[in-house]
Amino acid sequence: MDDCFRCPEDHYPSNGRNTCIPKNITFLSYKDPLGISLSAIAVSFVLITILVLQIFIKHKDTPIVKANNRNLSYILLISLLLCFLSPFLFLGQPEEVRCLLRQPTFGILFSVAVSCVLAKTMIVSLAFLATKPGSWMNKWAGRRLPYSIAVSSCLIQASICIAWLATSPPFPDVDMHSAHEEIILQCNEGSVTMFYCVLSYMGFLALASFIVAFLVRKLPDRFNEAKFITFSMLAFCSVWISFVPTYLSATGKAMVAVEIFSILTSGASLLGCIFFPKCYIIVLRPGLNNRKHLLRQF
Repeated sequence: MDDCFRCPEDHYPSNGRNTCIPKNITFLSYKDPLGISLSAIAVSFVLITILVLQIFIKHKDTPIVKANNRNLSYILLISLLLCFLSPFLFLGQPEEVRCLLRQPTFGILFSVAVSCVLAKTMIVSLAFLATKPGSWMNKWAGRRLPYSIAVSSCLIQASICIAWLATSPPFPDVDMHSAHEEIILQCNEGSVTMFYCVLSYMGFLALASFIVAFLVRKLPDRFNEAKFITFSMLAFCSVWISFVPTYLSATGKAMVAVEIFSILTSGASLLGCIFFPKCYIIVLRPGLNNRKHLLRQF
């Protein structure tokens, strides 16, 4: 008993309690089976998004692409493309630059995407209200309004991220206590409050988009895609609501994997619900891509 001593933090005792064994260093790497799977899914979504963007650019002058502001559709697709690339900031050994960039990048990119969706829903609502004689909405239904909504929404999220990086930036950290036989390399978020502020603001934009889209889903607008936006925002909100308790209960690789999975799933919900119905008509039913059908369909 006189020879007993406590193992260093980076070691753990053997089963016989007679020696100290070095702990394994662990993080979610590209070579890890889980990392490989998530990378493959992310690359698949990137390729699908590029394909959808190419389809929209090729058919840019058709009615279904021009519906509800085609430039906003381009911005939304590019932001989703970057969202699907953002998980690669979460994979690999945590480093200072990687830790600094990953959460703000994710937050700003998704804010761009969701603010574009919000702008699209506002176009439908204001366009209908502006058709009423003498409506004060006439002066608000111009081309600049959707871009003003998108830019102002993104600037607020960017301001939150800048304040986060200026006050309590994320940094590489080592967790020696969560796992008995492992040393977990991870990014410490610096300020958990600011992290949840970023998520909360993104949730606010998504909720606003859902409410507006739900309210205008039955308006007789000629190219009303509010129904698709409603479903996409419902799926988006569901993913991030379930993310919070799952993220809080996870540790190590699982924590990173949960966030990557949420990014990919929520991005896929936007891509699938908003763009796949249009791509179906453009590619498989080109005869329906005309004003007469769309006036009746939407």
